[in-house]
Amino acid sequence: MSLKVARRGQIPPFIVMDVLRAANERAAAGNSVLHLELGQPGSPAPAGVRAAAARALEQDAIGYTDALGLTDLREAIARHYKESYNVSVTAERVAATVGSSAGFLLTFLAAFEAGDRVALAAPGYPAYRNILSALGIEPVLLPTTLEHRYQPTPELLDAAGPLDGLIVASPSNPTGTILRRQEMAELVRWCDANGVRLVSDEIYHGISFGEPAVSALELTDQAVVVNSFSKYFCMTGWRLGWLVLPEELLRPVECLAQNFFVSPPSLSQIAAIAAFDCHEELRAHVASYGRKRELLLNELPKAGFEDIAPADGAFYLYADVARMTNDSQELCRRILAETGVAITPGSDFDPDRGHRFVRLSFAASEADVAEAARRLTVWGRGR
Repeated sequence: MSLKVARRGQIPPFIVMDVLRAANERAAAGNSVLHLELGQPGSPAPAGVRAAAARALEQDAIGYTDALGLTDLREAIARHYKESYNVSVTAERVAATVGSSAGFLLTFLAAFEAGDRVALAAPGYPAYRNILSALGIEPVLLPTTLEHRYQPTPELLDAAGPLDGLIVASPSNPTGTILRRQEMAELVRWCDANGVRLVSDEIYHGISFGEPAVSALELTDQAVVVNSFSKYFCMTGWRLGWLVLPEELLRPVECLAQNFFVSPPSLSQIAAIAAFDCHEELRAHVASYGRKRELLLNELPKAGFEDIAPADGAFYLYADVARMTNDSQELCRRILAETGVAITPGSDFDPDRGHRFVRLSFAASEADVAEAARRLTVWGRGR
């Protein structure tokens, strides 16, 4: 007799993690691997963060904190919005979370009911739609194109039918495109006019190669903003993110956080306070991302990767490979086997059209990215 397995867990995998497993198996067998599949900075946490963590290990009890996080951390995040965006945010509206992943879970549970419809761009971060599906919320994929710069538009939203929420990501994963101020303002106005909750994923803020990304908080106090210490601050394994919430969602999110997580990791919270004093070191990483971006933009077309999305920010390139394949997962398997370069199939980000796209991350070291570009170019010429 087999026992029931809940439908909530029967969602698609996060394919990049399958790619990582295959790459690790190749490495364990003694073969060379270059990781261009992961959205993980190749640099460690800033020196000031590591020093603060070391002091805390020696001096602090490292126990539970309030469910929404340490007051000092929440105040530091609130100051960050004043200094970086000239937006006044009270510390009470800030909730520290167990990474941005927990932030999305808490937001979706607090803001939406089962059966609600939430729009998001395709291609887009797969965990959005998979978390929504697991919660019984319907993800409504907006078929964005290069013409839309792979971002939602009011016209696409009008065509999507009744909606309860909209998720935007700027800079975006996987495309790296940024919503310009006017474009963000148009989406804010559309959401206000239609009674739609806006959720703004801003975890790649700080990593841009031109104009900085606009925060939804510059335009409205009704959006939920999700951010993280993982990307710009190079703290992926510390599992710490944050939300900036409208007043009406504060207590619901707090009650959910108390029951789901008790509190975010206290050592990470103590250390993260120091991250806001480390911008000089972090800006040097962004400059490095810029050099790697230029290298790949110059070299990838030689390997057959074409029609690359405008990579305004983040550390990804999203490329059309339709001339090479109609099966991006198989192409990625071949490239890993034949070159040792791990990249991610577009089917992770767009279930309908991703079979002809791939994503390459340039978060790894400059040496690894340069070697990966060389291998891919040689491979492309030899096909």
